Amino acid sequence: MADSRQQQSPRPVRLAEYTPPAHLVDTVQLRFELGEEWTTVSSRLTVRANPERIEAGPLVLDGRELELLEVAVDGRPLGEGEYALDAESLTIPEVPERFTLEVTTRIRPQENTALEGLYKSSGTFCTQCEPEGFRRITYFPDRSDVMARYTTTIVADAQRYPVLLSNGNRIGAGTLTDGRHWVQWEDPFPKPSYLFALVGGDLARVADSYTTMSGRQVALHIYVEHGNEDKVDHAMRSLKEAMAWDEATYGRECDLDVYQIVAVEDFNMGAMENKGLNIFNTSAILAKPETATDADFQRIEAIIGHEYFHNWSGNRVTLRDWFQLSLKEGFTVFREQHFSADRYSAPVQRIEDVRRLRTAQFPEDDGPTAHPVRPDSYIEISNFYTPTVYEKGAEVVRMMYHLLGPEDFRRGTDLFFASHDGRAVTTEDFVRALEEASDRDLSQFRLWYTQAGTPRLFVDAEHDPGAATYTLHVRQEVPETPGQAHKQPMHIPVAVGLLDRAGNALPLRMEGEEPGGTTRVLELREAEQSFTFTGVGEDPVPSLLRGFSAPVRLEHDHRDQDLAFLLAHDEDLFTRWEAGQELACRSLFRGVAAYQAGDEMRLDETLVEAFGGLLRGDAGDKALVAEALTQPDEGYLADLMDWPVDPEAIHQARRFTRARLAQALGDDFLYSYQANQEGGEYRPDPGAIARRRLKNLSLAYLVAGGVGEGIEAAREQVHTATNMTDRLGALRPMVAEDVPGTAESLEAFYTQWKDEPEVMDKWFAIQATSPHYGTLAGIRRLLEHPAFNFKNPNKVRAVLGAFARGNPYRFHAPDGEAYTFFADQVLRLDRINPQMAAALARAFSRFRRYDEARQRLMREQLERIRQDPQLSRDTFEIVTKSLGAEENG
Repeated sequence: MADSRQQQSPRPVRLAEYTPPAHLVDTVQLRFELGEEWTTVSSRLTVRANPERIEAGPLVLDGRELELLEVAVDGRPLGEGEYALDAESLTIPEVPERFTLEVTTRIRPQENTALEGLYKSSGTFCTQCEPEGFRRITYFPDRSDVMARYTTTIVADAQRYPVLLSNGNRIGAGTLTDGRHWVQWEDPFPKPSYLFALVGGDLARVADSYTTMSGRQVALHIYVEHGNEDKVDHAMRSLKEAMAWDEATYGRECDLDVYQIVAVEDFNMGAMENKGLNIFNTSAILAKPETATDADFQRIEAIIGHEYFHNWSGNRVTLRDWFQLSLKEGFTVFREQHFSADRYSAPVQRIEDVRRLRTAQFPEDDGPTAHPVRPDSYIEISNFYTPTVYEKGAEVVRMMYHLLGPEDFRRGTDLFFASHDGRAVTTEDFVRALEEASDRDLSQFRLWYTQAGTPRLFVDAEHDPGAATYTLHVRQEVPETPGQAHKQPMHIPVAVGLLDRAGNALPLRMEGEEPGGTTRVLELREAEQSFTFTGVGEDPVPSLLRGFSAPVRLEHDHRDQDLAFLLAHDEDLFTRWEAGQELACRSLFRGVAAYQAGDEMRLDETLVEAFGGLLRGDAGDKALVAEALTQPDEGYLADLMDWPVDPEAIHQARRFTRARLAQALGDDFLYSYQANQEGGEYRPDPGAIARRRLKNLSLAYLVAGGVGEGIEAAREQVHTATNMTDRLGALRPMVAEDVPGTAESLEAFYTQWKDEPEVMDKWFAIQATSPHYGTLAGIRRLLEHPAFNFKNPNKVRAVLGAFARGNPYRFHAPDGEAYTFFADQVLRLDRINPQMAAALARAFSRFRRYDEARQRLMREQLERIRQDPQLSRDTFEIVTKSLGAEENG
């Protein structure tokens, strides 16, 4: 029987119920008077009835936690009986066809811990309006299909807030007699309210410029807290690289006179693409070798690119409604990944893309919060900034890119931008543009947007030596997901190759064809299909799903020897890595079975030989070698494990395998560590990054194996390293293994870097993910540490998020105490920042994958959270869906 909290649950928003807005807004004039206690917001809107609606009806404006001071229509103030006000909206029953609306509200940004709308971060006023933050600023039709031109005037104390920014171009400024000053900004492009931005603070500006392909000069400004100016050189270079890449690859030129970025410390996301005024989490902008790792440098470049690319894929062409979120995010993630692949190692970038997909999105697809790339409904849209919308959405675009080919895909995107510039559109408009440009029918392919779940491919092979044919029998299954019991077959591109027993790639041909290239994309459209290659005299080794051509789970009965063979010889570098991962997974699961049975764990000789061959071979792309030598993490192994997941057995098998590999290949790892030492000045170029990656991976193995020379090398490196990559490359394995001297090294690290917030986040995360330091008692100590701040999302992610995701051995301790503790933190955080609380609550969402005792303990905590009478809509939706899958199961 449903409880009262469920009965009062918010009504979902449904795609099927979409209707165009009743009223449109042509212009918006805003005036902000920023104060230490209150901020007053005055808006003047020119409004008209939407001609697409037969009857416009009343004017309904969205608003949350606002104090309404005045509302006027065409200059006439309205009395209380002429409008209706509730917790979510302001409604004016009768309005003219065209009119001017003036609204004055008062808000308290200093108390806004949800970090939505206008809030304060380290003394700086800033905004986050995507997806529905603007309604926390003023009453407005806060939906993405209402686009207007904005003029914004900001008034503030001149000494405290010398920098006042908003979207567009600065058109005026002045001083007032009371010590305040004002700045006015005008955005020449119509935009939805979610792209509005404002910043007011005492910030340092780093300036540069970029000349576009048409010869226009664009001023580039990055604003940071004073003292951080030396950490934005990489971000500025990355911005100019992204601008040049978008011109060369998509023909998209910057359309602004000035492009501005502001870094703030308190931010729920990585960054936000507000038109012309991007607001970034400091972790996604600040970097210098002493404080940032190679991964930070690469992540910053990717995020800079992502937000810049949104200028066209998201801003100039925007969303009709929030169900279309992947229209901008999936497409832009694909563009970002392509950009990063061109900048660094394309195979390694693809591996990183797939690893992120498998560790975050595949579990989501297989759990109670599974949803299509284009969702059908939501209670709180903030909960749909998910790996499915982003990462799987990017994979859907990638598949179309390869099905159409680069030339037709480019023609399609050109047509899309040209046809829909300045409009709010849907994923259907995007696919239709690609079809029109390529003359391809993507009707069946559209199922990738509407069907949830990760398809499973089952591949069997049959070789006929007499006929010299080789046949692949492929069967697909799309699993049942919440709300979608019956699925249709998908259109799946499956890239394959064949290798002879000498390791040579065979030219592929089918009946009636001439021999072609060594990779063939098979288009699977039916539940079962067979594909026959001719001219195949000897039984080959198949190379399947090359480049990870589709986001599917592949099952094929390769022998261990075949996997080792592919790891050594496959020309497709992604599939080489994949073969090594599969080989490692098989070995690890044998260890899991032995541990569960109480038997002695043994190391597979095939795995030792394969890894040794990588270490001793011609390294080629050292970044790829490092990826191939990296063990699958515990979360990924849990996702592959049959019910019930055994976190302890996975942890022990992985720990055993890592140590035994280090001992068996100690000399090789030691040689790799020494041979890849970097001298001279730090450089974040691909070659140097690859050498550091392989060096520090080798060091981690040596420490894990208890190899004395490796432990001594780590102790020395953690204190003598001249860059953060090497410093953490030594500290991380020391903390993971708790070797002698670790506690002292952690304390010395803290003493040196305690004034660097981004470095402290790393210090927290290293401990939270350690089986030795990330115990429940250890996590409690971290939350009480003076450097921890519960209101800062980065700190919450670094401790609680890292603990739940990166330390399953301790998080899923059998006594369940960690579950109770974690639920306490979810409830505590829900009062402060519901978005972050909902994100943490997802740690319980797949509780049915575990044994009955753990299921019961996690279910109890989900129920306890759900019963909270003050629970936010954000967290309520996640918890209810998590329990709903169990209750309906």
